[in-house]
Amino acid sequence: QVQLVESGGGLVQAGGSLRLSCAASGRTLGTYVMGWFRQTPGKDREVVAAIDWSGGSTHYRGSVQGRFAISRDNAENTVYLQMNSLKPEDTAVYYCAYSFKYGTRWYERGSYDFWGQGTQVTVSS
Repeated sequence: QVQLVESGGGLVQAGGSLRLSCAASGRTLGTYVMGWFRQTPGKDREVVAAIDWSGGSTHYRGSVQGRFAISRDNAENTVYLQMNSLKPEDTAVYYCAYSFKYGTRWYERGSYDFWGQGTQVTVSS
């Protein structure tokens, strides 16, 4: 089992910044990919960004490219999401996700094995 604890959500004005953190604990040996997803009421959970744990390659959905940055701290088993130039449409519950499987499709919700409880991000206009 792997436990994921997110923090850093909140209310911010459009154009502002927030930094989300996700700390993984438990049986974290063999981490392959960690990612961030988001979900709004009535919509499917969508990928925001992901990072390959060993090589550090990053991946983003198009609408956040250039505004968000995902990073990791291997020693602390923590992944971060720096969100800049936030827009009202970024408002959602953000979830951290973890996969230990080789070949994980970073953009695919079903590829991940464990999820955090979610943290609310609200961007006011």
